[in-house]
Amino acid sequence: MIMGTEGKAGRKLLFLFTSMILGSVVQGKGSVYTSQPDVQVPENESARLPCTYSGFSSPRVEWKFVQGKTTALVCYNSQITAPYADRVTFSSSGITFSSVTRKDNGEYTCMVSEDGGQNYGEVSIHLTVLVPPSKPTVSVPSSVTIGNRAVLTCSEQDGSPPSEYSWFRDGISMLTADAKKTRAFINSSYTIDPKSGDLIFDPVSAFDSGEYYCQAQNGYGTAMRSEAVRMDAVELNVGGIVAAVLVTLILLGLLIFGVWFAYSRGYFERTKKGTAPGKKVIYSQPSARSEGEFKQTSSFLV
Repeated sequence: MIMGTEGKAGRKLLFLFTSMILGSVVQGKGSVYTSQPDVQVPENESARLPCTYSGFSSPRVEWKFVQGKTTALVCYNSQITAPYADRVTFSSSGITFSSVTRKDNGEYTCMVSEDGGQNYGEVSIHLTVLVPPSKPTVSVPSSVTIGNRAVLTCSEQDGSPPSEYSWFRDGISMLTADAKKTRAFINSSYTIDPKSGDLIFDPVSAFDSGEYYCQAQNGYGTAMRSEAVRMDAVELNVGGIVAAVLVTLILLGLLIFGVWFAYSRGYFERTKKGTAPGKKVIYSQPSARSEGEFKQTSSFLV
């Protein structure tokens, strides 16, 4: 009796271990698994995602799609949902895409249940739609100051899976393990991130001038190369900076002198004198009057 119990426990552990290897989750007596947890298919071709199950008397099958923060139901209660109905078919052994695009990249989960969820199992399949990289674009400064930090970037948007990047200067690869030991790069201090495509000089040296281009590849299709762009490493122009400061100080001095001169000559005081604004002075000539009348030679009306 003890041996029988140990045997059942052993078989249960073996079943759970096998489920973990196959990427499946089970609850109850049912089991769900796939023969292809990772499917890779070229774009615009058909793709089959296999899912098999056992131990369910009346199974209800659902397929869920997850891509980043986006989640969608591909199949609900063994029926393909409307957004996928024109290119996906369902069967008891999986789902089949008649044609896939790069938007279909992501994780698909096959979920099988019955009895209100008491008997449940699921397995996940990752679909990678293969798309060759496009021609990458680069951002390379035309000139950088020696001793400063410089970042050169390289990227392309089409490759699936995402591309990895390498950099070249004057046609020589900078990414190889022995590149920094060669005569061309022995005096350069740089790092390359193959995932992001960034080439970082920290600091820039006098030996970093040259024509730079990058290359993108993802293991599918032909590697693509960017245009070559020249970067020059230049000395800090101390003389130019000093000259600019001197010119600024001279102009500031002339401005201060002009203000002082205007005050000393009284130009600002003169502008303050004069008739108060808003008042008018009217002068009128005396009119002819008889001798008996009061005679006023002039009058002012303010």
